[in-house]
Amino acid sequence: MTAKLAAVQMVSGPDVGQNLRDAAELIAAAASQGAGLVLLPEVFAALEGEAMRSHGERHGAPGSPIQEFLAQQARRHGVVLVGGTMPISTRPGKVETDPDYRIEDGRVRAASLVYDGGGELLARYDKIHLFDVIVEDRQAQYSESLSYEPGAEVVCVESAVGRIGLSVCYDLRFPELYRRLFVLGAEIVTVPAAFTAVTGAAHWQSLLRARAIENQCYVVAAAQGGRHGAARETWGHSMIVNPWGEILAELGKGPGVAIAPLDLRLLRDVRRKMPIADHLRLA
Repeated sequence: MTAKLAAVQMVSGPDVGQNLRDAAELIAAAASQGAGLVLLPEVFAALEGEAMRSHGERHGAPGSPIQEFLAQQARRHGVVLVGGTMPISTRPGKVETDPDYRIEDGRVRAASLVYDGGGELLARYDKIHLFDVIVEDRQAQYSESLSYEPGAEVVCVESAVGRIGLSVCYDLRFPELYRRLFVLGAEIVTVPAAFTAVTGAAHWQSLLRARAIENQCYVVAAAQGGRHGAARETWGHSMIVNPWGEILAELGKGPGVAIAPLDLRLLRDVRRKMPIADHLRLA
């Protein structure tokens, strides 16, 4: 199957409505270039650092503005749309009558939602690894666990463009997650991110290429890329990497779209010639 992969880069701010308008323009630009899969960056609609619970939506609840936006955009452009991350205040696989349906401590899940070209929800992945670290930048301290409850489920989903493994930002430093996705058959791995400028300059490209090479898959990485107020600066450099570790498309800073062809014949050829799946001993 011939398709194109697109990574949308944004510089999201405090206004959710404006963030959604900006995202809509970039999704349309990606679709106009023939993208079959479009990935939005982490926190594309509501940037962390705010009171995330105020933006939290119940999973699948009618009238949820961010979820309805994603479904509408996927349907309008007929693309597989991976919604970066958004705040969800309820746990997956639960209903309202379940005692643990709602997250009661004021936090949310950082959920990456996948919609098909008809606007139907295909999958939800909740970010497993939370960014609680010290960085040598103006913000200095990052404490995602204050705002987010970690997820626990590894998610791989079949789509019109191929089998997609889902991950988010800090997950990139935990190769065991990507090996699980490889074993589950992932052909494309999505990495919505908001890497800091400091850690991005040091490790972003190396980690993305490593995950593509060791798991013989396409990696689509959509990042935040610019200044968000006085203290926060994100690295950008959204990119698409093929299963041989080659960078097919890359941005710098600022809003834009990185787009590249998906060649599943290449992927299968790489896996045939170097059958890592058959040689696994510790997975």
